[in-house]
Amino acid sequence: MDPIISVTALDKTYRSGQRALKGVSLQIRSGEILALLGPNGAGKTTLISMICGLTSPSSGQITVGGYDIVTDYRAARSLIGLVPQEVALEPFEKVINTVKFSRGLFGHPPDAAYVEQILRQLSLWDKRNTPIKELSGGMKRRVLIAKALSHQPKILFLDEPTAGVDVDLRKDMWDVVGKLKASGVTIVLTTHYIEEAEAIADRVGVIADGDILLVEDKDKLMAQMGIKELYIELQKPIKAIPPALASYDLWLAEDGGRLTYVYDTKAERTGITGLLTDLSAAGLALRDLQTSQSSLEDIFVDLVKD
Repeated sequence: MDPIISVTALDKTYRSGQRALKGVSLQIRSGEILALLGPNGAGKTTLISMICGLTSPSSGQITVGGYDIVTDYRAARSLIGLVPQEVALEPFEKVINTVKFSRGLFGHPPDAAYVEQILRQLSLWDKRNTPIKELSGGMKRRVLIAKALSHQPKILFLDEPTAGVDVDLRKDMWDVVGKLKASGVTIVLTTHYIEEAEAIADRVGVIADGDILLVEDKDKLMAQMGIKELYIELQKPIKAIPPALASYDLWLAEDGGRLTYVYDTKAERTGITGLLTDLSAAGLALRDLQTSQSSLEDIFVDLVKD
């Protein structure tokens, strides 16, 4: 299947000389949720802005649904809905009129049934006649999504969609995104909340200093790059790791009651079986065993640091 968005050798250098993107290439699949992670200034918003036709590339090519964003910009733009970081809404306008107006901007005829469907999907129907200024921050974010969906796009860009939103509302937004994906919408989001990518993304892209470091299936990424730790609770504390266990990657807790063994999930052998045998031979009695795998945040921090 051809990608719904294709980015090839994309470069962006501003007049100041700052090079925001450095030959970025990216393929986005139809119907997926792709999360773009990166520190401030990494180039996430610049990349989205160029795909959406808001910023001109210095070089490279972008196609959306097979349409070139420069030569076929109207057709390409009609497939895209964008939810920006900034909440820029007319404060005295009613919710329903705001969404209807956005639909008209794309040349679509009025469709009361579709507008109602969007507002119900985003839990805004009861607020349809409420002025924007009376809405909470989370509800205003939902209105932005409703505006972006008003012309029935196939692709939705969410630029920091839950910035400044409390934890409960953030999880509600995740549910909304999941429903949109189920309806066939391709979703690309940038986020600083790594748990957001871990919760809802199909694939994760990491961008830093204008370069795409990787794009990988989330589960595969965590399986390939994740480090696991085995926590060994001892029945009696020890003062030091016995010499017979020196060959293992072990760490002793300050209280002497727990050993931590770090191992690579990619290795053919974890070494756990031999470790447990040698622990018994060294006279150490175990109280409990627990494992923990590195999170997406750990992987992200290591990638950007390197």
